[in-house]
Amino acid sequence: MGIVLGDNQYGKAETRLVRVSRTGDTHELVDLNVSVALAGDLDATHLSGDNAGVLPTDSQKNTVYAFARQGIGAIEEFGLRLARHFVDSQPAIHRARVSIESYGWRRLGEHSFARAGDEARTATVTYDGSWAWVVSGLTGLVLLNSTASEFWGYVKDPYTTLPETRDRILATAVTARWRHHGTRSVWDESYADTRAELVAAFTGTHSYSLQQTLYAMGRAVLDARPEVVEVRLSLPNRHHLLVDLGPFDLDNPNEVFVAADRPYGLIEGTVLRDDAAPAGLAWW
Repeated sequence: MGIVLGDNQYGKAETRLVRVSRTGDTHELVDLNVSVALAGDLDATHLSGDNAGVLPTDSQKNTVYAFARQGIGAIEEFGLRLARHFVDSQPAIHRARVSIESYGWRRLGEHSFARAGDEARTATVTYDGSWAWVVSGLTGLVLLNSTASEFWGYVKDPYTTLPETRDRILATAVTARWRHHGTRSVWDESYADTRAELVAAFTGTHSYSLQQTLYAMGRAVLDARPEVVEVRLSLPNRHHLLVDLGPFDLDNPNEVFVAADRPYGLIEGTVLRDDAAPAGLAWW
């Protein structure tokens, strides 16, 4: 039985980049984390140490900074520019994937800002010389409904201790990815509207399970945004457990909870158009 080299890639991970636009007295701030992964005719560097086709990862980092000097715009467009550059300029590279996280800052003044929590906008762009796949997204969007959530009628086995409930807190930290048809979307508008649809579906759904809420969120995006063909959601169930105040001779009418960080349920799923073409590459 022979031994062969399988799929492989390499790149520069987590290049931190802050760009300040100083046009006029009011400054604009962009805060990114950019990761690059390249694949192609790279067998020689693995098998014999021949680096003739290897673009150093330090050069990839420098390219990110140099392209930022020309302007960033929507992170999807920035990722497309970088991915196309790496493939089109390097004969040995046949596929580039650029993943970007964008961190929000809240304006305090003309040149003062405060970090806007842990939520981040994301984009992953993959380009193979002929086709580009663009996946927008977000992570760390924390949502909570204090009522309008139930969970009952589930399987009970010898190990089940969870009581059924007709009124519970439903909380999650949303990670969402959505794939675009084509690469000519109005990126910022699409992102803002998609985020709003996710939030509205979560808050507006009387939930009998987090799975039901996941489907409602994905469907709301597809109904509202024709350029989106597939939505993937990862929803951890941030459990809020009712505290027993009986030892203190106090009742607890569904008001005092302990927020448990682990273990937690993790609900994941995909909502897509039934005629959507496959992405061609794994992007979860």
